[in-house]
Amino acid sequence: MSCILTIEKLSKSFGRVAAVHDLSFEVSQDEILGIIGPNGAGKTTLFNLIAGEIKPESGKIMFNGTDVTSAQTFRRCRMGIARTYQIPRPFVNMTVLENVLVGAVYGGGMGSKASRKKCEEVLEKTGLFSKRNAFAESLPLLDRKRLELTKALATGPTLLLIDEVAGGLTESEVEEVLKIIHSLRRDGITILWVEHIMMAMKRGPDRLLVMDFGEKLAYGNPDEVLDSEEVHKVYLGDDED
Repeated sequence: MSCILTIEKLSKSFGRVAAVHDLSFEVSQDEILGIIGPNGAGKTTLFNLIAGEIKPESGKIMFNGTDVTSAQTFRRCRMGIARTYQIPRPFVNMTVLENVLVGAVYGGGMGSKASRKKCEEVLEKTGLFSKRNAFAESLPLLDRKRLELTKALATGPTLLLIDEVAGGLTESEVEEVLKIIHSLRRDGITILWVEHIMMAMKRGPDRLLVMDFGEKLAYGNPDEVLDSEEVHKVYLGDDED
């Protein structure tokens, strides 16, 4: 299985706080890599670095064999890197379809005909097609989470960064999210998934990366990682994300 993303000795500090420190790992094509860790572990900073929203102080980000460490955010998006946010950010006065069209046109750079077709495809994939004409402000939390995913998918990514999509959902709703994420992997999308819902992390990813103080604490098979005494000590014994 080929490597789609390589993180090499990546570091980023804010003042005296090392949010990400000398971090290295690889992600294989079509893999789901889960990322967990306590508050302040550096998970969001890592996503911001990969997406290009902030720049590292040192290290390298390789995407499909290309060094994107200094690439602008919109260029990374056009290359196939998309992300969601923990708190959904829909355009509340626009319809679901209009929200997704923004992703396709401005994120994916598609023309009107291609963008409409792409939007219909991803709305079907995430279960929102029947609500395409509803205003985003009227959606319940699960559908707002779906819309956040759909907007990212509309850009046509090969690498999708998902930030706590299961947060605040019921167990049955988490099951629905798991089905969507696994279907995306079957479609050839590689996924990095930050999450604190352990049910999702046990059943979703192929591998888990545990971060603590910006560093890699554990990395490997989810069952083995979650059974680690060290992981229990620094993360699973803490009620906070």
